[in-house]
Amino acid sequence: MLIAQLSDPHLRPRGVLYQDRVDSNAMFEAAIRHLNGLVPAPDVVILSGDLVDEGTEAEYAAAREMLAGIRQPLLMIPGNHDEREAFRRSFPEMAFGSGTGPLHFADGSHGPVRIVGFDVTVPGDHHGDIDDAAAAWLDEALAAEPDRPTLIMMHQPPFESGIPYIDLYRCFNGDRLAAIVARYPAVERIVCGHIHRVMQTRFGGTVLCTAPSTTTAIALRLSEDAEPASYIEPPAMLLHRWTPDTGLVTHLVPIGTFPGPLPFA
Repeated sequence: MLIAQLSDPHLRPRGVLYQDRVDSNAMFEAAIRHLNGLVPAPDVVILSGDLVDEGTEAEYAAAREMLAGIRQPLLMIPGNHDEREAFRRSFPEMAFGSGTGPLHFADGSHGPVRIVGFDVTVPGDHHGDIDDAAAAWLDEALAAEPDRPTLIMMHQPPFESGIPYIDLYRCFNGDRLAAIVARYPAVERIVCGHIHRVMQTRFGGTVLCTAPSTTTAIALRLSEDAEPASYIEPPAMLLHRWTPDTGLVTHLVPIGTFPGPLPFA
């Protein structure tokens, strides 16, 4: 099974630049073209939050138009730059349920690996949190198929990255998540967005990784007095490949056209 992961496109209304200087829409459209050219094609595409930048109806209208270009089934969760209820209204085909509240889901319809979307966003703020209700929901979702290979997708990562101005806005109460996941060895991976960089760590007895953005990258500044900044580094996506013998292997896929292929020496 192949799972492609896009993250943090920060889409804007048509004709508006991200941070007044980056055409995030054009970069996302380039990511979709690259995604559609992958061979073999992914079985499903996941998007780990910050689909848009300000949560406006105009942004979600532009996003729907662009997302229609993805040829594979799509599963998404919101990020801190999304507006939860506008997200729900804009994508009624997603299995979020009616009413209000977190946009959790559990979907096992695209192959052997079940994908659990875990919405840890806090409306009106940039950090994430795992409260009693969220913890109970996740425990129940994992218990429904405890032996099935599972990937958990969330936006804010529940660990300190070492980038001080990003760690202020991590997902708090990560110890709750670690305790739950440790009870379910079939959880193959926890994947996040938010940081706009690739990072990996051990967490709750499994592997946790963060995805790059299809637009700018958060500066890798690890000193305690580091000033916030972004760079226009090469955008990328992740590709998670699952086989019964190996489990889940995660690949970094740069987006663009590069010299090659070159013959092996």
